[in-house]
Amino acid sequence: MHQPLQQLPAEHPHRLALAAEVHARPSDALEAPCRATYVAILIDPADRALEVSRLQALCAHFNVAAPEATANHFSARLGELRFKWEKHGEFSGYTFVVNGLSPLPFSEPPVQLLPEDWLASLPGATLVAAHAKLIATPSEAIDTAFLARHFADNLVIGGTVGEGAGAAYTDFTVHADGYSRFLLVDDDFTPRQAGRMMQRLFEIEAYRMMALLALPIARTQSAHVIAIEAQLSTLAAEIAAATEDDEVLLQKVTRLAAEVENGLATSQFRFSACRAYYELVSTRIAELREQRVPGIQPIAEFMARRFTPAVATCTTVSQRLHDLSERVARASALLSTRVDIARERQNQALLGSMDKRARMQLRLQETVEGLSVAAIVYYAAGLVGYLAKALDGHGITVAPDVVVGVSIPLLVVVVIVLTRRARRRALRDPDSAPS
Repeated sequence: MHQPLQQLPAEHPHRLALAAEVHARPSDALEAPCRATYVAILIDPADRALEVSRLQALCAHFNVAAPEATANHFSARLGELRFKWEKHGEFSGYTFVVNGLSPLPFSEPPVQLLPEDWLASLPGATLVAAHAKLIATPSEAIDTAFLARHFADNLVIGGTVGEGAGAAYTDFTVHADGYSRFLLVDDDFTPRQAGRMMQRLFEIEAYRMMALLALPIARTQSAHVIAIEAQLSTLAAEIAAATEDDEVLLQKVTRLAAEVENGLATSQFRFSACRAYYELVSTRIAELREQRVPGIQPIAEFMARRFTPAVATCTTVSQRLHDLSERVARASALLSTRVDIARERQNQALLGSMDKRARMQLRLQETVEGLSVAAIVYYAAGLVGYLAKALDGHGITVAPDVVVGVSIPLLVVVVIVLTRRARRRALRDPDSAPS
């Protein structure tokens, strides 16, 4: 009898979804002979709802349950077709598989069993379209003539995979029908292993193309970087020679900085995605466990020679943009320092001028104060004279002129003392109202 389980703490809201993530997008079990078609469509996030509606229309056509609007992957049997849809960050992958082989290599693809124009009605832009077929070990040798029937006269790449359990061949070429081609030979695959191998081949092509979306941007940005580097070199020489006003040079450097930052903003997502997809391609190639077949270049070697240099170009341009941004920032910092020093000198000169002007104003004020003392004493002495005359007229014998003469020194002393006291008070408290 089972013991009751201990009660768990509150469950994390994403626990089940994260636990199921490792089981997302499983590979199908495939048995030879069968043929498949894979289409990868680059899709805008705004078109995801329309994509789900087209999937629902397809399921309605075949009377099968449709995927939920929030689903990330979906698989179903549509009559003779086995259908799988996978939603990725930037693109969606559609895989169609049907049993049996066609009379001619890669003729009668599985997509012929879809409703007319359904595939063309999907939103987005086709990035990858590939036909594949899984065959048992043929009775004839897999030689140049055998491969030429499948890939015309194109250079064929491939080798044994799964540590000798089978072989995979392709030419990584878009043929006249708009599809590339993969040939998978089942020598000793298990059904699950065959499904994984085919899925890896499709993913290698999809991730390779997604990584190479950065290449046109790298080529455009490379020319742009060369032009900015030339301008920056010229500006650096002008900065060193100081042939032009620093503020004018700073404006030019600021304009270059804006151009570099614009280049970074418009390209760095694509360059970062390129590196991520390149890692996925490398991982999928390693999972093939490929071995060389005499006379045929392996997929890993082909990618190292043809694909890796394109990724290296994108990485180099991305690094050059970052380096250029740092160089422009250093030039801008240097000019900003020089402009700040020049402004400090201007401020010091202005402060010196203001100090000189303040001293002149102080001298002028002292001169005015002297004149003010004289004027105040003059008017005060006049008042004293009037007072003396008034007293003399009322019988008090005084000599007005003598009184005025005696009062003048006293008035001078009083006015000077009061004036200096008012000045000291103003210096102690500039905001106080004059008394």
